[in-house]
Amino acid sequence: MPDNSETAAGASQEHRRILVIKLGALGDLIYALGPMQAIRRHHPNAEITLLTRPAYAELGERSRLFDKVWTDSEPKLFNLPGVLALRARLTGAAFDRVYDLQTSDRTGFYHRLFWPGPKPEWSGIVPGCSHYHHYKRPTLTHTQDRQRTQLEIAGITDVRPSDLAFMDSDIQRFDLPESFALLIPGSSLKMAIKRWPAPYYGEIAQRLHQAGIMPVLLGGNEDQDAIQTIKEICPEARDLSGKTTLYDIPALARAAHIAIGNDTGPMHMAALSGCPTVAIFSTKSFPDKAAPRGENVSLQVEENLDDLTVECIWEAIQKKRRSQPKA
Repeated sequence: MPDNSETAAGASQEHRRILVIKLGALGDLIYALGPMQAIRRHHPNAEITLLTRPAYAELGERSRLFDKVWTDSEPKLFNLPGVLALRARLTGAAFDRVYDLQTSDRTGFYHRLFWPGPKPEWSGIVPGCSHYHHYKRPTLTHTQDRQRTQLEIAGITDVRPSDLAFMDSDIQRFDLPESFALLIPGSSLKMAIKRWPAPYYGEIAQRLHQAGIMPVLLGGNEDQDAIQTIKEICPEARDLSGKTTLYDIPALARAAHIAIGNDTGPMHMAALSGCPTVAIFSTKSFPDKAAPRGENVSLQVEENLDDLTVECIWEAIQKKRRSQPKA
């Protein structure tokens, strides 16, 4: 059950049942938490349901923003029983309003599933919907700006950056020293252009170690090649790949001197947690649309990441990192 203690002035009381749609991916969903938190503040007494992918159901539940969390099987159009089951679920819930934060062709199709019956109010990109947000697609508008405008059209003006305070854990089990830095060298293998070369991360790890700061490596199965390369260059690096949960990452970030990472979900989580962050972006992954923001972020952009030098990143680290561990 969500915590409704924070109520915005003028919050809407007329919508009893609300659906929020956000399927993923991880970084996109993390940025959507700010809009979701704004929706809850605006509708403090409504029954709000989240529709998301199974991988993010626990995150939705732990946010305490939603009364219900549904997982979307994303049936193909030719899967008529699956589509009809989804339609029955959507229409049977009697939603008053839908906030489509995914704004994809798929979720636009979900609007059509209410035909021929009455449609709920709909905030999204479907022409003719009650709260239509038109923008050129594909867009280079930053995700935060785009969703803020979408919610303004629906009457929600208090949209803040995502608050990840609920994402916490006991990181003492990792037995880390007071001085450590997070290195996040991976990204989806489908977008290799997002990856700063692993040997460069290895050299950064070595420099951090020499400066008395333990390099801590984060990643998943797809990142093992990069992580092994870093460990070969800097054996003293602590490898936490595959050992952390989603909730460990913000907790680690709050304690770290600095985070250095590619355009990937954990790096965005570190930045939103307030950790001094050096974010490494290729121009081909659209930093104007997706890069983290804030005074704690140093954005390093190059068309070809092979051309972004270790010296450049090290200089950014020296300017951004905490001089003392955060209490």
